[in-house]
Amino acid sequence: MNVTHLCNTTKIYVVNGQFPGPTIDVTDGDTVVVHVINRLDYGLTLHWHGVRQIRSVWADGAGFVTECPIPPGGDHTYRFNVTGQVGTLWWHAHVTCLRATINGAFIVRPKDGRYPFPTPAKDVPIIIGEWWQLDLIELDRRMADGNFDDNPLSATINGKLGDLSNCSGVPEESFVVDVEPGRSYLLRVINTALFSEYYFKVAGHTFTVVGADGNYLTPYRTDMVVVAPGEAIDVLLVADAPPGLYHMIALANQPPEPDPQIPLFVSRGVVRYPGVRPDNNGLPVPVPLMPNQHNTMPSFYFHNNLTGLAHPDRHRVPMHVDERMFITLGLGSICRDGGTRCKRRRSNETIVVATMNNVSFHHPTTTSLLERYYDGTGKGVYTEDFPDHPPHPYNYTNRDYIPPGPLEEVLEPTFKATKLRRFKYNTSVEIVFQSTALLQSDSNPMHLHGYDFFVLAQGIGNFDPKRDVNKFNYHNPQLRNTVQVPRTGWAAIRFVTDNPGMWYLHCHFEFHIVMGMATAFIVEDGPTPETSLPPPPPEYKRCSAKGLMKP
Repeated sequence: MNVTHLCNTTKIYVVNGQFPGPTIDVTDGDTVVVHVINRLDYGLTLHWHGVRQIRSVWADGAGFVTECPIPPGGDHTYRFNVTGQVGTLWWHAHVTCLRATINGAFIVRPKDGRYPFPTPAKDVPIIIGEWWQLDLIELDRRMADGNFDDNPLSATINGKLGDLSNCSGVPEESFVVDVEPGRSYLLRVINTALFSEYYFKVAGHTFTVVGADGNYLTPYRTDMVVVAPGEAIDVLLVADAPPGLYHMIALANQPPEPDPQIPLFVSRGVVRYPGVRPDNNGLPVPVPLMPNQHNTMPSFYFHNNLTGLAHPDRHRVPMHVDERMFITLGLGSICRDGGTRCKRRRSNETIVVATMNNVSFHHPTTTSLLERYYDGTGKGVYTEDFPDHPPHPYNYTNRDYIPPGPLEEVLEPTFKATKLRRFKYNTSVEIVFQSTALLQSDSNPMHLHGYDFFVLAQGIGNFDPKRDVNKFNYHNPQLRNTVQVPRTGWAAIRFVTDNPGMWYLHCHFEFHIVMGMATAFIVEDGPTPETSLPPPPPEYKRCSAKGLMKP
């Protein structure tokens, strides 16, 4: 589909002619069937972000992890059940950078129609994204070659750039939310962006946060929502301001070290009360006061203040831990030609990669990890030795230990490999993600497919296992599928491996995925057929049927 913004017409990739794509609206307990016909010139998969996929890992849609992409002209049917989840999830393409425009909301409503908060008059998906004039396939190729200099031209709210962007003095269209005085609205705020976390505010109004990632939260009042790539936050907005127009703003939280080469990513929309003229009856339109876009601490405080809605019938934190992992998120360098003899002091011979415990993930390109695991043919495709700890402990967050010079020349050498981690069924797993100074200004929204996990705590600095465990929240932690690991900080999560299959773990910044910040977890079968990986369903098409390598 061709779309014109900022005086340029850009070809974008969409579903059913819509950007964002259609909202999928279901009820807890429903079975969902989606038939996909790929009319692109490129392979495609669709991932149902946050859906647990209990015994339906074949429908997870992670490219080359659970399936090979649907080839151009091909089709595929996804069939899965959604049970025990209520709130906002989303769906998106899961190959290359196509998720920038191939995405949409996935809403799960309670079976009895009741919420643990006042029933809203209406709910409104607020999909925050980015506008790219560069072709998304070309963007992916450039990043794969180590070029990370490209940036979007603007943020978007539901596909609209907003009136802060203009071409030849003509403002871009803004997204408008119409409200009626005294009524409440459930805003389902989703970050689909490739590159940035976003601050979101509405002038003259406050929010009550009531859910995240398909799970209820303890109501939390705030005037600002912070949403990282991959996250979905549910907030109530009450139309209790004097009738008028009020600006809403989505502003990217950008690196603390301002880079003049990076534009300001922002989109401005409008909350509109009835009977108000387009000129706001001659009055200035209020604009929310936003935090400094280079300040990351509002993100830390927002995420750290959220707690789960405690209830005796809801999930409980596993108090016993069977397996502990400490995963550092960092950078390394490899030879550009794939060899081992390049000169580390010549940046044109090396390429920067992202790492987890000094391993940069190599994504298969001709086969599916799930198929290989199920068929018992994983040898030569992957190994099961992803490390539980980094090879050498150090002061992870002290930048003084980083030598001066280009990263390509000062980073330690590492390697690309498809290293996975295997768990027995019903294992209690604790993971501490530790961000490092090597990432400079980047936070890391870590997403685990097939699971919700408890976020026990988040902190700034190096994780101290003796001191910081005292901060763990065992009473009412958030239950999430994506956790924001703060810049030069850490996050601790815990979950039980009760869903057999092959489950992708990765950072939701697209450039970090391309650079290799990922792995996958194998969860073995349980003792019964109901706790075991089922065979591929009839509608599943293997890689060989899609014209790729036979498994």
